[in-house]
Amino acid sequence: MPIFAVGWSLDGLKKNTEPTEALSRAGVSVEASLSNKCALQAVPRLPKFSSDGDFVIGGIISFHYKLQTAEFSYMNKPESARCESLLPRELRFSRGMIFAVKEINNSTELLPGIKLGYQIYDSCGSVPGAMQAAFQLSNGQDPVFYKGSNCLQSGAVVAVVGESGSTPSISISRIIGSLNIPQISFFATCSCLSDKQQFPTFFRTAPSDQFQADALAKLVKHFGWTWIGAVRSDSDYGNYGMASFLAAAQREGICVEYSVSLLRIDSHSKIQRVADVIRRFESTIFMFFQCYSTFYCVSRSTAIVIVAFIDSTDMTVLLKELALDPPPPRQWIGSESWISDPYLMGFSFCAGAIGVAIQKSVIPGFRDFLLDLSFSEVASSDVLTELWEDAFNCTLTKSPESNKRVCDGTENIKTLKNPYTETSQLRGTNMIYKAVYAIAHAIHNAVCKETNFTTKCDKNFPLEPKQVLSKLKTVNFTRNGYPVSFDANGDSVAFYELVNWQKSESGAIEPVTVGYYDASLPKGQEFHINRNITWIKDGTQVPVSVCSESCPPGTHKVLQKGKPICCYDCIPCPEGEISNTTDSPDCFPCPSELWPNAQRDACFHKPVEFLSYDEVLAIILAAFSVSGACLAIITAAIFFHHRTTPIVRANNSELSFLLLFSLTLCFLCSLTFIGAPSDWSCMLRHTAFGIIFVLCISCVLGKTVVVLMAFKATLPGSNVMKWFGPPQQRMTVVCFTIVQVLICTIWLLLSPPYPMKNLSTYKEKIILECALGSAVGFWAVLGYIGLLAVFCFVLAVLARKLPDNFNEAKLITFSMLIFCAVWLTFIPAYVSSPGKFTVAVEIFAILASSFGLILCIFAPKCFIILFQPERNSKKILMKKN
Repeated sequence: MPIFAVGWSLDGLKKNTEPTEALSRAGVSVEASLSNKCALQAVPRLPKFSSDGDFVIGGIISFHYKLQTAEFSYMNKPESARCESLLPRELRFSRGMIFAVKEINNSTELLPGIKLGYQIYDSCGSVPGAMQAAFQLSNGQDPVFYKGSNCLQSGAVVAVVGESGSTPSISISRIIGSLNIPQISFFATCSCLSDKQQFPTFFRTAPSDQFQADALAKLVKHFGWTWIGAVRSDSDYGNYGMASFLAAAQREGICVEYSVSLLRIDSHSKIQRVADVIRRFESTIFMFFQCYSTFYCVSRSTAIVIVAFIDSTDMTVLLKELALDPPPPRQWIGSESWISDPYLMGFSFCAGAIGVAIQKSVIPGFRDFLLDLSFSEVASSDVLTELWEDAFNCTLTKSPESNKRVCDGTENIKTLKNPYTETSQLRGTNMIYKAVYAIAHAIHNAVCKETNFTTKCDKNFPLEPKQVLSKLKTVNFTRNGYPVSFDANGDSVAFYELVNWQKSESGAIEPVTVGYYDASLPKGQEFHINRNITWIKDGTQVPVSVCSESCPPGTHKVLQKGKPICCYDCIPCPEGEISNTTDSPDCFPCPSELWPNAQRDACFHKPVEFLSYDEVLAIILAAFSVSGACLAIITAAIFFHHRTTPIVRANNSELSFLLLFSLTLCFLCSLTFIGAPSDWSCMLRHTAFGIIFVLCISCVLGKTVVVLMAFKATLPGSNVMKWFGPPQQRMTVVCFTIVQVLICTIWLLLSPPYPMKNLSTYKEKIILECALGSAVGFWAVLGYIGLLAVFCFVLAVLARKLPDNFNEAKLITFSMLIFCAVWLTFIPAYVSSPGKFTVAVEIFAILASSFGLILCIFAPKCFIILFQPERNSKKILMKKN
């Protein structure tokens, strides 16, 4: 491996330190320092392909992906590194560059009269190889590294195409960027390369990984996968790309179960550990893996979907390891580096893989150019020789140690089927093709002028790389239908195809374009799928990869302790709350007049409850109410028919009829409590009840006073009845009733009862009821009735033992006893009864007290009138007990 020390030698020179000391410290030979020149401590490598021209374009491509290095003794000059493991696809890339240069040289419109040359180096898929190539392209093939005395002169090439890897491209850009040599990569996609502060001369025809990461995250989210594994290359491409993807995945609500990395040069044990994690291998060895701090490490992987942001050569190593054992069914999501690699499609267990790929294209005449290889041309190139020998299993040079046959030139390259000859889906090749044309257009804009409808180009123009750099920033053209331009960061417009690995009729895996991702479209419209997708195991159903199954409506997610947000339990919504979406994070209460259904996934209107006429309870109460009114009317009719009889006349017929009338109203007013409350019914039911009952009690009270006064009137010298005759009796009833009317009037004026929806008593239903308005008014009405009832009861008790054959006072006492008992029990029952039963209790109290009055006071008299008429005489009535 060569050692480079340009940065240190510049330091030493700038600080005017001792040249010998500075160069020795930097690793440069003292002999070179004596001539005040920078020297390379290794034999410079020759380009794999080269051609002279008026302006030379450099190329750095990974023809191989392994670099065999010798151990350093620091005593002798190191030997040149050897490259191993040819990559036919990268060889096709280099041929694409040569094809583009020859096409431009044959063009009469682009750079007429100018011949472009090229020098294409093999980086061997390594940073040291790429750096050595960059140094040599900067200053030619002279063993003395820099020809200028200050190590700042440069200019062997006007621009460089390459590399395909991000990490080598970063190293190349840091070397040639200081010399203002523009670099156009055709496959380096690390988002870090968009930083113009660090890489001012870097351009690329492939989109940045920032767009790719967004596309992959949207792809994963589109199919409902929230639980994935992640594999990346342990390089700038993999690390930066995976970091961008994880950030995009987090925004999309996707969780990563594990994130592991590998590099093709890693030890077999580390690669095996990565494969074991993917296989769900239960082992404590996983603890040695380094995980992102935002995710937790597991010893058993359960994710079905694996996102691989990995280089194609690293993916090759991983798949070879996975192929050793029966691989598990995994849905692979691939980055553009490997998803379109034909070689990897030989791993049949990856059928169904889907990912983003550079847009495929057609380059007319390119396939014929690829296959137009003469045997002499192959023999003159060590790279083509290696391709030929590997493809046809022969050797161009006979060796006693080799058992292979000698290639005789009869081999037909047109019969080959490998990545070199695969031209049906040119992706990376088109990117390098566009890169060469971009440089040609920049050179054209710098050295050519339009005069009289003709183009004249000066091949002797002293073109500097910085001039090409300036023109590259403004190039904008279309080649073979594909636009080429660069934004302020040197990036091209992001357009990806969605590629799915599907089995053909022959059983081979082929990449099929099933959609696209266009970053130039408005947000939300970038992602499209327009064809059927084949999944793992040739399935047609989208595989499921979640940590927890989706929570159905009616439940909500509760995160599992110590796990990512994608791992949760589904908990039913609490009473009164619903969730009407899948995977709802929370339940929310229904509006006050709505209530959840049994599944708790929707709100419906609460049932409205009130004592309606179609209920059995209401029908029974209404029947008793009407029966009581009829009973009062019948009793009044009996009394009216027998109004001249002694028992009716002795019973104060005027007050009796008024009492029966009020009792009729008492029975009927209970009907106002049945049915849906309204403004009028609420005001009527309480006030009518209060006034009518006071009228009723006033009549009973009048009858009680009459009995007392009548007894007093029988005493010698008593003239009491003249003070409590019929006019006074009427006046007493009116006065007592007017007081209740005043109370009710004030109540209605200040705060009347009103209908309301009771939402607090029951959560699951609405009770229609009459609010009291003013509780003071309601209890004042009841209190006044109670006061009269107690007063009447006391008077009746005082008169209960009067020596009369038909003691009216006893009947009144018993009736008032029932009345007071009913209303004393009414108060706690009224307060504690819920909903419509509150109204039922009130109706029951009205009916019970009304029946108590009519039965106790009038039933004995009616019985005598109807069934014992012999007792309905003045003689019997006046007879002493």
